[in-house]
Amino acid sequence: MKLKQQSLWGMLMLLTTLSAFRWAEPTEFDGAWQFKNPDGALVMLTIADNYFVQTTYQPARYISTRGGVCKMDGKKLSVKVEFDSEDSSRVGQTELNEVELDGNKIIFRKPGVIQVFEKITETATPLTGLWRITGRANDAGQITTMQRGARKTLKLLTGSRFQWIAINPETKQFSGTGGGTYTLKDGNYTETIEFFSRDNSRVGKSLTFGAKINGDQWNHTGESSTGGKVNEIWSREK
Repeated sequence: MKLKQQSLWGMLMLLTTLSAFRWAEPTEFDGAWQFKNPDGALVMLTIADNYFVQTTYQPARYISTRGGVCKMDGKKLSVKVEFDSEDSSRVGQTELNEVELDGNKIIFRKPGVIQVFEKITETATPLTGLWRITGRANDAGQITTMQRGARKTLKLLTGSRFQWIAINPETKQFSGTGGGTYTLKDGNYTETIEFFSRDNSRVGKSLTFGAKINGDQWNHTGESSTGGKVNEIWSREK
């Protein structure tokens, strides 16, 4: 009887711990989707943890990005815009999109415009979701916690795609973005850059970091593309 009680207590403690972590219920729209414009530009759509990011780019040329918190209601996908690199006046507005799933495709319909995004085949990883940087090591190697404010740097990951965005929704400021593909294996996290708004010369480079994931926190360590030390804490965005 005592053994059963201890086992039950252990299960309850595990369930309590897991429930404290933020894992938004995945939807059939979650993942990475792509569409190619007639001019050859790639439009990449990533959705996870109720967050939506759409980015357009060509090889070695970043074009634009926008995104925000999203919600699906029937065939309507709403996005409360938190950033838009082309038109900051859209920040704070809620956009409605008429969408339809057709197998491995999402069809977006707007007056006079139809876009068909094809799903990228991938498998979710422990990093899949929306993260926000919350800590960074100082010169002495001590992690300094960042004060939470309107300005933020987010990183959205699907099973194979990553993108970071530095924004301030209150001032409608967009400071930069970069993204591409990633792999996570044996504690090593490797990014391969496909677009970078601040420096196109970094496109094609791969960087490998150490990744330790503890519940809602991700310790990201290694060297940046410029050789600087990286020791950051990312937390799942609430």
